[in-house]
Amino acid sequence: MSSHETDTAHTTPATDTATDLADLSTDASRLRIATFRLARRMRTQRAVDSMSDGQFAVLAALWVHGPHTLGELAERERVSAPSMNRTVNCLQDSGYAARSADESDGRKVVVSLTDTGRAVVDETARRRDAWVEAALAELTDDERATLAGAAAIMERMAAR
Repeated sequence: MSSHETDTAHTTPATDTATDLADLSTDASRLRIATFRLARRMRTQRAVDSMSDGQFAVLAALWVHGPHTLGELAERERVSAPSMNRTVNCLQDSGYAARSADESDGRKVVVSLTDTGRAVVDETARRRDAWVEAALAELTDDERATLAGAAAIMERMAAR
């Protein structure tokens, strides 16, 4: 028996578990780093360079989910109400968002996208999709299939 065969023959379930956990930890770190690097690279593809990521996230939330109160936006983006108020003020001053009184409760303010804000989200999405399409075009068919499968898995993970 070779020394490698001897080593594997004496591997215990506890050693296998420790190795599996170390591999899982390494895989988790690699996935986290790759995801952040990809997201950071994609974020550079935007229609308005001066807009912060937080501001764009609010525009995108309004684009996807429709008008929200300030409180709903703050909760969705996991920031404080005063912070969201500042973000919405900037978006409103730039003409990307508008405030109006809530029809059912006049004490509440509803934030919605303006046509200009919608155009910013549309153009940013177009630029980001174009960047991803160009990157995918450089991959093999097998690599693209792997990423398509990974996208579905990542969507499930994000929904947890």
